[in-house]
Formats: sequence, C-alpha cells, structure tokens
Amino acid sequence: MVTGIEPVKEGRTRAADMQESGGRGGKAGYDRRHGNQFVEFIGINRATRRRVARFVTRLRADYQRLSRLRRRFRLAPTAGERLRMSFYGRISQGVFDILVAERDRWLLWLPVFLGAGVGIYFALGREPAPWTGAAALIVFLVLAAMARRRQGFLPLLITLVALALGFSAAQWRVFETRHIILDRQIGPTSISGQVARSEIFPDGARLTLSRVRIAGLGAARTPERVRIRLRRAPPNVLPGDWVRMRARIGPPPPPAMPGAYDFQRSLYFAGIGATGFAFGGAEKLSGNEASNDGGGIGSQMSLGQIWQRMRQTISTRIRGAIGGDAGAVAAALITGDRSAIPKPVLQAFRDSGIAHLLAISGLHVGLVAGLLFFGLRALLALLPALALTYPIKKWAAFFAICGAFFYALLAGATVPTQRAFVMIGLILTAVIFDRQGISMRLVAIAAFVILLLRPESMLGPSFQMSFAAVVALIAAYEGWGRDLRARTESNWRKRAILYLAGIALTTVIATIATAPFAVHHFNRIAVLGLAANIAAVPMATLWIMPFAILGMFLMPFGLEKIALIPMGWGIDTVIAVAQFVAGQEAAVVAVGALPVAGLIAIALGGLWLCIWRGRRRYLGGIGIIGGLLSLLLVRPPDLLIDGNGRLFALLTEDGRLHLSSRTAARFSRGVWLRRAGLTEKRAEFLKRRPAPRPANPMCDRLGCIWRVKDQTVALITDSQALPEDCRRADLVVSMEPVPWACPSAHTVIDRFDLWRNGTHAVWLSNRGARVLSVNQARGQRPWVARRASRRSGSR
Repeated sequence: MVTGIEPVKEGRTRAADMQESGGRGGKAGYDRRHGNQFVEFIGINRATRRRVARFVTRLRADYQRLSRLRRRFRLAPTAGERLRMSFYGRISQGVFDILVAERDRWLLWLPVFLGAGVGIYFALGREPAPWTGAAALIVFLVLAAMARRRQGFLPLLITLVALALGFSAAQWRVFETRHIILDRQIGPTSISGQVARSEIFPDGARLTLSRVRIAGLGAARTPERVRIRLRRAPPNVLPGDWVRMRARIGPPPPPAMPGAYDFQRSLYFAGIGATGFAFGGAEKLSGNEASNDGGGIGSQMSLGQIWQRMRQTISTRIRGAIGGDAGAVAAALITGDRSAIPKPVLQAFRDSGIAHLLAISGLHVGLVAGLLFFGLRALLALLPALALTYPIKKWAAFFAICGAFFYALLAGATVPTQRAFVMIGLILTAVIFDRQGISMRLVAIAAFVILLLRPESMLGPSFQMSFAAVVALIAAYEGWGRDLRARTESNWRKRAILYLAGIALTTVIATIATAPFAVHHFNRIAVLGLAANIAAVPMATLWIMPFAILGMFLMPFGLEKIALIPMGWGIDTVIAVAQFVAGQEAAVVAVGALPVAGLIAIALGGLWLCIWRGRRRYLGGIGIIGGLLSLLLVRPPDLLIDGNGRLFALLTEDGRLHLSSRTAARFSRGVWLRRAGLTEKRAEFLKRRPAPRPANPMCDRLGCIWRVKDQTVALITDSQALPEDCRRADLVVSMEPVPWACPSAHTVIDRFDLWRNGTHAVWLSNRGARVLSVNQARGQRPWVARRASRRSGSR
C-alpha cells in the first residue's frame, strides 16, 4: 500500500470498480486493479482512474485477440513480442515488476539521485557556467508538470529533477562559499586577527583567525580566514580574542598524490584561504591594540565565536576535572573537541575499530535524547496531578528535542551529528503529533536535507560511513527486530543476552557496511573490531554517557566532578580495551586504495540491497561483487614525485616501495604507503653511496638511475647530472629546473612542473609512460590553487 492512501479509500475504489463491471470480481476486476496501480500512486482522482482502467482493459483485450489470431494463422511475432521473449526483455520486465511492487519505497531513492547530481558536479574537470544547474532544473520541472498525467514519463522526469537539484545545490554552495585563496608563500611576516577557533594539541595548538591583517599584503588579496599552527599553546587565548604572531603562510596544501584526500577542497568550504605555521608564540592583544588592528574585542564577537568560546571553556573544565588521556577523551565525547587526545590513544581507537565512539553520531545523540525523554517522563509520572491531566509524554519529547539540539551544537554539528539529530528529531516530533516514524524514510529525509544544505559533505568519509552504517542496520533490523522483541519481551535474561547479541550483530553489520569506505579513504580494516566493540560499547552506553549528561547538568553549579570522575573511570577502561586490541598483530589489515568507480558500484549495490524488499533485492550483490573485484584492476603508480621536489618513490616488481629520504615529506610518505596497501615495514630507503655490486636502482649523491620495463629512468637531485642523464634516459625526473630539451627522453618532469601541478604519478610500460599530476586529476575548479607559470614555452 502506498503511503498517504488509506486502506479504506482503496477498498471503496476497488468496490466501485467491481460495480462498474456489473458487480463481478474475477479476471476483469483484477485487470482493472492491476492497470490502476501506477495511476493510484500518482494521485489521479477516482473518475480519471476509472477511465484509465477501462482503456487499459480494452487495450489488453485487443492485444490478446490479435495474439490469438497470429497464433491461429501462424504469423510471425512482432518486434515487441520478440523483445518480450528475449533475455533482455525478461530482465527489463523483472525490473519493471520490482518498481511496481515496491512503489512505496520510491521515495527512498530521491536522496540517491540528489547525491548523483552532486557527484556529477564535483566530477567535472572544469567549472560549468553559473546558469547550468538552474536552467536544467527549470526545464525538467516544466517537463514534469506537463507530463504529470503520463505514467511512463513522470518517474523519469522526477529522477532528472532530483539530479538537476543536486547539481544546482552543489553549484550554489560553491558560489556562496567563494573567497580569496592565497596564491603564493608569504613570510615570515606579522599576522594579526580575531580567533575564530582554538584547538589545543598535546604538542602545540592551531588557531583559525578571521578578520585577518597581513603586513605587506593589501586587503583585496588577504584571505578572510587563515589557519596557523603553533608549537606551544598560547595561554588564556579563547575564541573572540585578538592575537598577533610572526608566521609564514601559503595556499592550503594540495593532495599528497592523485586521488588522495583533497585538503584544498575541504578548506575551501570551511572558508579558509591560507595555512601556515608561527615562529614562536601568539601575543594576545589588548583592547586598544586590537582596535588599531581593525576591530575591538568582546562586543564585536560573532555568535559563532561566542559559542566556540563556550565550547572551549567547557572542554577545559572537563579536562581539568578528569585529567590525563581520559580527560581528553571525555572532552571529545561531550564537546566533540578531539584535539587534546594523544596520537597513540587516537591510533589505538582506530586500529581497534572503536573510533566511532569518538565521532559524535547516532549512538551519542540517541543516548542523550533517550535519557532525557525517559528521565523527564519518569519524573513527571511521579506527580499524579500532572501525569493524569497533561500529556507528559509530549512534554518529554519536546524536552528531548531541545536537549539533543543543544548537544548537537555543543559537539560541533558535524555531518554524523546532523544526520542523527534530524532522524531523532523527526522521531520525537512524530511522538508529539501521535504519529509513528518510519526509520528508513527518516534516513532518506536526513540525507536529503544534508545534501541540499551541505552537498560537499557527500565526498567525505563522515557522510559516507555514517549513512552506510545506518542504512544497513535499519535494513537488517526491519526484518528481524520485531520478531526478536516479541520473543524476549517477558524474560529479562533473554533481554540481556539479546542486548549483547545485538551489539555483536550491530558491529558486524556496521563493519561490513563501512569497510569499502574505510578501504577507500583510510586503506585499512580493523579485523578485531567485533571483540573491542562488545567490551567498549556497553561501557559507553550504560556508564560513560549517563555520567556525561549528569556532569553537564551539574556544571553550572560547579559540581561537575561528582559525575565526571566516575565517567573517567569508564573511559580508562575503554582506553585499556582499545590499546590491548590494537596491540595484537592481526588487529589491522592494510589494503590498497579502492577506485572511485568500484566504490560507486558497491554503494549502488548496497542501496539496491537495503532499499528494496523481496528476493530480487539480492541482485544488488552484483554491484557489490563488481566493486570488490575492481581492486584487482588497480595498478599503483611505478613512480611518485612529491610536489615540493623533496621526495620520490619507486615501486619495484617485488612490491616494495623505495623512498629517496627518511625524513623529508613524512606526510606524503605515509599517504603513498597507505594507498599502496603497504606498511612502514615494506618500505626501503635508497642508499646514496656507490654499491659494491651493480644494483637497480643505482643511486649516488647526484640522483638515481632505474632500469625497468625496457626503459631508463633518471631521477636527478643535483643539476650536475643533467647533461649526462638528458642524453641517455628515456624518462627524466629532475628536482631542479631543466633549461634545455633532452634529446633521448620521451617525458621530462622538472621542478617547474612539480611547482605548477603538484605531485606527479607515473605508470611505466614498454611503450612509454603515462603521467598524471594532482592538478590534472582535479581539473580547473574554484578550490584548486593555480600558480602562474614563471617561464614560457614547453618541451
């Protein structure tokens, strides 16, 4: 039955159809009902449905008579009949049957098509014209309005409208976020600004400044926001304060290699136009000094800065009450500030598969809302005058919505938090209006809202992994949850066993659902995550989060230690579990990067499997298997050259990555190893001294010579090697500028190419080489920082 059409109305319609045919049901009544299914979903009135049903019945009867005549006189089948009898015809008929039978699930595909439109926009290699998305949306809306009575075209046009809407939303988001991006390195120079966000790390701090003033740079070229790293945390600096420092800044960093995480795109949507580091500390400015720099303090703070100041104050009080690693984790669970967590502890959470406890999402927001809802309802139930007279259930639901909203804002309103709040808010709103929420539709609504407001979030791991886990869990429990509750609702022992089994099953389902995205973004799988979650999740649910809520209620009175200290005991237990599991040798498996096409195939196959019902849903396994098999088709690059010219790497035939330096470009080195599915143990470092016997590659202080696949590759680190290597190498890679043409080389990559286009990846073959740079892979987009050429001509 279609949502929004009541069964009694459907019954009256069918009875009227039977009266129309002379009061008889049978074959004629079935034909009318079958032909009326689609138009009933669209919402055409009853008289029109009757006319359409009569027309479809007459058309089917004429077709059947024509078919009997053809069979009687042995006439050749028509093209339509041949198609129906063919293999592809049967497949198309099966798909059509699925669509008709599952028409009440069509709404769930709208955010999928919206996301497809967003993906099309971000996949373009060049920025489209500003009117492209809006024009397509208007055209498809007009066509959908004109074809609203054509049952065959309307679903297709609605799909196109959703695609155009996603494309337009992404295009508008890029347009409204546009800002100045620094085009070159500047400094050391004096930089002042108002603190928009302060992140305190164990080994320093990171300040995001707004209303920036940069010495020697005009206002027309100054970014609106910059992010600067400090070696030591500035004392008593809060959001809203004005600071001055001496720093070196430049454009946001590009990806470490083609296909890696794009920091420039992420910081573009965060409004940050430059990043850098400070020499020394940050000086906090007084009121008069801040006024001289272009503004005051306190009264000129924005609402966001006031909120960030409150978050930082709460985080400081939490860390002061608990202390140590547990205090840093407690601040992350309450305010979402993970900056103070030591790197070994954070890595232990990741390797043990319980890092989702640190990302405030459905588990945390749901616990907060549930505890507030049931707690307030229980307290009000103790007062008979209120419980018997007023709707205390609705009061509790409204209070829980307000508490969940405050917690979502306090946690930073990340994508998983937004998704969780939208879903829980809709569920509690349904309680207020005496309606029953449908979980999968809530997920669809949450995805639709987030994609419409923040379309760029679809490209990040938070959105992908959060929705993948939730969709898979809801699809699994839609069939099993009701039966399990019915069998255990009267037995507390069975309930306890069911709770532990539910944690295990939830962990397995969530791990399987998020594994492809973890492979694509992080190139690792936490194998022992099931054991860690069984131990850590009950502690977080039954002990840590209740004390966290109590601590927040007691904080205004200065009594938060009463609740936060017991909360710290539970966190110490979770940290011990994470470190023990992560310390096992088989805790993590490194995997090569999953290609984007394979990830899309797995996502579509998983959505087909989770959204539809019935046995035909298992056809989604074809997409999942195809996406997993794409891992076998991935060939990592044979040669990688860092965009700053400080590091290069060779992937030899034995599967080892040979790096040119142990200390230079450590971040790039880690990304290269991770995306190749390797660990530090599989990495080797090239020796820059003559070998006692011939080696491949051969290196000295001037560079390396590598012979592979019938080619000679020259890797030059000193300009003295240029004259000789340019005459004998097939591929020349120089960390220095090449001022002349190399007669023997089919490909030359020098310092200027690296400076302009970033890190280069090279795939070698017997026929030559294929080269792909970071900027070539990303295209000409607003967030791609382009550097002007310092020389003319090309080789």
